[in-house]
Amino acid sequence: MDFKLTEEHLMIQQAARDFAQTELLPGVIERDETQTFPTEQIKKMGELGFMGMMIDPKYGGSGLDTVSYVLAMEEISKIDASASVVMSVNNSLVCWGLQTFGTEEQKQKYLTRLATGEIIGAFCLSEPEAGSDATSQKTTAIDKGDHYLLNGTKNWITNGSTADVYLVIAQTDIEKRHKGINALIIEKGMPGFEIGAKEQKLGIRGSDTHSLMFTDVKVPKENRIGEDGFGFKFAMKTLSGGRIGIASQALGIASGAYELALKYSKERKAFGTEICNHQAIAFKLADMAVNIEAARHLCLKAAWDKDNGNNYDISGAMAKLYASQAAMDIAVEAVQIHGGNGYVKEYHVERLMRDAKITQIYEGTSEIQKIVISRSIISQ
Repeated sequence: MDFKLTEEHLMIQQAARDFAQTELLPGVIERDETQTFPTEQIKKMGELGFMGMMIDPKYGGSGLDTVSYVLAMEEISKIDASASVVMSVNNSLVCWGLQTFGTEEQKQKYLTRLATGEIIGAFCLSEPEAGSDATSQKTTAIDKGDHYLLNGTKNWITNGSTADVYLVIAQTDIEKRHKGINALIIEKGMPGFEIGAKEQKLGIRGSDTHSLMFTDVKVPKENRIGEDGFGFKFAMKTLSGGRIGIASQALGIASGAYELALKYSKERKAFGTEICNHQAIAFKLADMAVNIEAARHLCLKAAWDKDNGNNYDISGAMAKLYASQAAMDIAVEAVQIHGGNGYVKEYHVERLMRDAKITQIYEGTSEIQKIVISRSIISQ
């Protein structure tokens, strides 16, 4: 075992930390309050290589490993989880999926622009009646010979209105159930494709979340990813990597809240001394530090598994399950340590607490992670 980061890893971590502090921190409270998408910041993230980190340079990517991605996601998420979820979806779900399973023509047409951040992508699986039960797809893609006719609705889509490319999971043959599902590349502006109203969310309010409606959208056959019926397997394989991204986001939220709480506890005085000197606060900080370290090791283990060609379904699920719970617990305690100030926007921790909750829900709820983990350990 080697627990030491390489020089390249440390450079990437520092670059992400510097960017978060200089570009994301100014205005993050206002973007949250007004639900403003961080357009300029995302563009700069693309210029720095953060939008296609694991993509081959020949397609415009940075050619980095998953460990680098985890390190960058943590630093970005400490400051702005709304920006980091855009980064996560574009990297883990869209770019990686296209690079791994797309045709060369699809990569040349879409991936090169996605990896540089020139455009961003969206991953469209969830529906009004198909959240955790992803096999119950009601969106249909009927085979019409040289094209599919797409009809249906997708819910809770990150980058819903700002994306240019959408990977849509749809049912082609209902009798085959999950083996009759396909993944299709949809472009903004295709006739029959409409974007619904923006969701009013508890957290990650700077990201844009929308419902999408498809009415007789004509999708060329060359826009299908993989063989006929590969769509569900594509979604599951892609989400396994996506869980590493969201686990890293949760880790960042947790460590961001902890760092703010630690700093505040060294400045705030009560009963004649800084509050960090009171055991009640000191023990909270100790528990926070332990949980963050455990979450970080789980995230890096999952990333290491992915980089080394190991099965990362279980390590990714464990990382997301643990890190998302740590994010929620630590953010709540950070508010408590701040006392009344923790309820005030200018201290940031109330936003981190609101942002933390979604990490237990999207890209597979905590309950789904437990299903994945328990099935694995029972079958051994």
